[in-house]
Amino acid sequence: MNRITKPLAALLFAAFAMLPLAAAAQIRIGVLVSSTGNGAVVGIPQKNSAALLPAKIAGMTVEYTVLDDAGDPTNTVRNAKKLMSENHVDALIGPSLSPNAMAILGFIAEEKVPLVATVGSDAIIEPMDDRRRWAFKTTQTDDLICAALVAHMVKNNVKTAGFIGFADPYGENWYKTFAAHAQKNGIQIIASERFLRTDTSVVGQTAKIIQAKPDAVLVGAAGGPTVLPHTTLVEAGFRGRIYQTHGAATPDFIRLGGAKVEGTILAAGPMLVIDEIPASNPIKAVTLKYIADYEKLYGAKPATFGANTYDAGLILARAIPLALKSGKPGTVEFRTALRDAIEQTKDLVGAQGVFNMTPTNHHGMDERARVMVIVEGGKFKLLKD
Repeated sequence: MNRITKPLAALLFAAFAMLPLAAAAQIRIGVLVSSTGNGAVVGIPQKNSAALLPAKIAGMTVEYTVLDDAGDPTNTVRNAKKLMSENHVDALIGPSLSPNAMAILGFIAEEKVPLVATVGSDAIIEPMDDRRRWAFKTTQTDDLICAALVAHMVKNNVKTAGFIGFADPYGENWYKTFAAHAQKNGIQIIASERFLRTDTSVVGQTAKIIQAKPDAVLVGAAGGPTVLPHTTLVEAGFRGRIYQTHGAATPDFIRLGGAKVEGTILAAGPMLVIDEIPASNPIKAVTLKYIADYEKLYGAKPATFGANTYDAGLILARAIPLALKSGKPGTVEFRTALRDAIEQTKDLVGAQGVFNMTPTNHHGMDERARVMVIVEGGKFKLLKD
């Protein structure tokens, strides 16, 4: 039998002694996406963007685990629980869809794991309570986008409006937000309809809207399903202006809608028309870097949804060095300090906007995070009038 010499034994002991330190020198982050299923238009660029997130932060290796929920909130809950209990993640990014994010709020609060959500609905962070204090979001708020849309309606003499949106938290929050802004600006909502993300027909709902004869219609949806009510309204002969939320800010909206979505008005992040944004805007440099890195890796430009994941990485990269002063990765002390540090984010320029978080503001974006856009000639263009 070979005998281990004292020098070799000492080396082996030292090597094994370093293992806990190596493990401690790693930050684990879970990424929840809907890269298949009815949210794939949103989830695929978010999944792809995970490869562009910082590999090292404050000299420590960052491990990202990406799990697909196929658009099902039940799967999101299962994936989140797995990432928290088995992977012992220090933070979560995602998921892709608002109902899925709502489904895990209680679990992240219970485990004290901060979530940087990449969804549209403000219901993820408002009203602030014990669950939502663990959640942040990198998408423009409905209120921020809606204010711009309603201002355009007022400018164009819209007096009555119809609404058709998802029958879920995204659509309901959009209706509530739109109703508040409409009332404040003298616009009467005379028709309000809902549809499911998986629906293949909304003929009945659009017929009711057209019968009410509104001056304009707002579609409160996101991803591929934004096209269905829009094209159905056009096919049924509606001639008023159709508005979309930032949920339609994807190449698939134009690809699937074709000529029927020409003239669409939406408010969205500057990334959608970044070539028309002045170089003086600080967002432009960050956005162009993100787009260039994404194109280099995948050979195609990302949809704006991917930038939400990219910005989540920037927010965590800013907050993690502060959190490390209070605890080690893998501990509740670190996760709590990380949550607190995210709230201290100030003047962080992302691809979607400039972030200034506070204990009562868990998105932190202002008017710099939105522009008015029109679909013309099969392209998104900056609306200048």
